[in-house]
Amino acid sequence: MAVPTGTTSGAPARTAAGDSDPGRGTRAESENGRRFGLSGRRAWLFVVPTLAVLAVVIGYPVIRALVMSFQKDAGLDPSTGMFVEGGWAGFTNYTHWILQQCTSPGGAAVACPPGTLGSQFWSAVGNTAFFTVVTVGIEVAIGLWMAIIMGKTFKGRALLRAAVLIPWAIPTAVTAKLWYFIFAYDGIANRLLGTQILWTSDEWPARFAVIISDVWKTTPFMALLILAGLQMIPQDVYEAARVDGASAWQRFRRITLPLVKPALMVAILFRTMDALRMYDLPAILTGGNPATTTVSILVVDQVRQGFNSASALSTITFLMIFAVAFVLVKFLGANAVETQEAQRKGPKP
Repeated sequence: MAVPTGTTSGAPARTAAGDSDPGRGTRAESENGRRFGLSGRRAWLFVVPTLAVLAVVIGYPVIRALVMSFQKDAGLDPSTGMFVEGGWAGFTNYTHWILQQCTSPGGAAVACPPGTLGSQFWSAVGNTAFFTVVTVGIEVAIGLWMAIIMGKTFKGRALLRAAVLIPWAIPTAVTAKLWYFIFAYDGIANRLLGTQILWTSDEWPARFAVIISDVWKTTPFMALLILAGLQMIPQDVYEAARVDGASAWQRFRRITLPLVKPALMVAILFRTMDALRMYDLPAILTGGNPATTTVSILVVDQVRQGFNSASALSTITFLMIFAVAFVLVKFLGANAVETQEAQRKGPKP
């Protein structure tokens, strides 16, 4: 029996016109469009509640603090001696901190007297920057060293990783009190060193006490983040480098550092933002020593005297932290998304 042209035995006839049906692509595109549109609406059903919660929990306090920062604090009117509820203050609260200007009994703006909170703003900014740079730098160096050790295979590695977490797991207030007893005049530090240093009272000893305490507590956090980045590096790269005769230092400089840099920058970002908000450790350890007063401590002290002025200081602190985070993300590559993508692709050829 002759088989019709363009068909096979047992198969339906297929014409050239059927293969190039112009309506088939349009129907498929319409179906895909409806499918993606339905998926998009379903996604918004999950996203909108989260955005609403964030707007209430984060957005409202930020906006409320910004509005309060332009209001005067309630108190006695210096010209009349009467109690007033405040009112519009403009940028007075901001100039009070940035320019360290206080209001005289006659209502004129004068330089804040020494010892007042307004006169401590720039010293607190300097203390905060000093603690941030020093502690983060030390924690990066020690954390990288600890991460490299924990990344090796040896007996008892799991126990070591668990032990490293202990300082980080201890609450900061407990850590501060622990180191307060260590740095006491008759404490362990002076007995071991054979000295009589006032660790929590003198200017520089108090700063070193805060640095040592903070490094002891938060270095494990840096080590864990860096360790996560180290474990993403393929071992084949190190094996190839050994075959080519690369030394341990060359492998560290040419392989480990470039490949762990994205994760390292993210760790630096997180730790820097945390250090810029440092409050409880110096507040408890040194008990209000001016040499260790940070911007966050200044905010809490100002809250006891006036909420609106404290709101202005909080806004300034927020802008400072945002500026630092922007620089780290924009120019130094401290981006968690790009970090994961870079680790997935590996080094560029």
